[in-house]
Amino acid sequence: MKDGALQQSCDSSRLGASENVTRTTMSDVAKAAGVSMKSVSRVVNDEPNVTAKLRVKVEAAIATLGYVPDLAARSLAGGRTLTIGILFSDYGDGFMPSYYPKAQSGAYRACRQAGFHLLVETIRTTGQDFADRFENTLSTMRTDGFVLPPPLSDNIVVMDALEKRGIPFSRIAPSIEHGRAPAVTMDDQGAARALTQHLWSLGHRKIGFVTGHPDHPAAHLRRKGFAEAMADVGCYDLIEAAGSFRFDLGIVAAKALMSSAAPPTAIFAANDDSAAGVMAGLAQLGLKVPDDVSVAGFDDSWIAQSVWPYLTTIHQPIAEMAEVAAAMLIERNNAEGAKPETLLDYHLVIRGSTAPPKVAE
Repeated sequence: MKDGALQQSCDSSRLGASENVTRTTMSDVAKAAGVSMKSVSRVVNDEPNVTAKLRVKVEAAIATLGYVPDLAARSLAGGRTLTIGILFSDYGDGFMPSYYPKAQSGAYRACRQAGFHLLVETIRTTGQDFADRFENTLSTMRTDGFVLPPPLSDNIVVMDALEKRGIPFSRIAPSIEHGRAPAVTMDDQGAARALTQHLWSLGHRKIGFVTGHPDHPAAHLRRKGFAEAMADVGCYDLIEAAGSFRFDLGIVAAKALMSSAAPPTAIFAANDDSAAGVMAGLAQLGLKVPDDVSVAGFDDSWIAQSVWPYLTTIHQPIAEMAEVAAAMLIERNNAEGAKPETLLDYHLVIRGSTAPPKVAE
């Protein structure tokens, strides 16, 4: 009994000691900087129209005192949740591209830098009751806005529901209704055209294309870029197979393309996941990459350097696009009413999966 009482007394003593530790407050920062608490709050909450001189004074005081803002207090004071959400589409067919982790990491980086939290949610857009289900989902979440990667960036139902509730959103790679919300884009069509031209420059004249998911806007832009590049050199009869951005369907597509009367010497898949599947399918047929068939993908995801030989692909700045889209929401008060659209660059990454054909065509 006494031992128990002694233990309880010791625990209480330690607790009391920790509670007596002095915490630096916003008032302390204001005094050190020689400004009002309201001025400190404006700097901490990254409000618009803060002068550079004020920001330097307050940030210097924060650094000196080691002040850490209370996120809960910031949220209550600014009427914001300090949370940004990112919504991904669940196709319900096992489709979970490597695009998602990169986009999530980019959005998280923007949130981390601004002292925000990131909420990740996956929604299925199929079914007649989707609109009602999405409304119910929104009712359970409180955020300062949502990042919409493709294909949700083109989903009218999603955008209408967010606008109805007054929830800000930004879009990644939209293909319709430009200007409806802040957006970050990349030239998918031009990138696909550049990659096709690279394959042609190597000497390939029979180039197969593995299409992306039919509900994904980038899939159509990439096919269009491929078709344009082929038309530029007088090729209008395209060699194609469905891939839907999936590894398993890439295997099927490779076997379909190689069973045609005039099989291609190079295959361009609409993303890296399906390109990796193409390489697996070719291996099952006893064909070597790039000795027998060259293969190229799109995205420059982790899988591009997880296959052998490493995959020639288009580097799409996925993480950077998501980071910019999240930052647009975090900083929206600094440009109220503005609906910017930012274009980021792509570049062709040439690796060991492409080479000239063994026999010139």
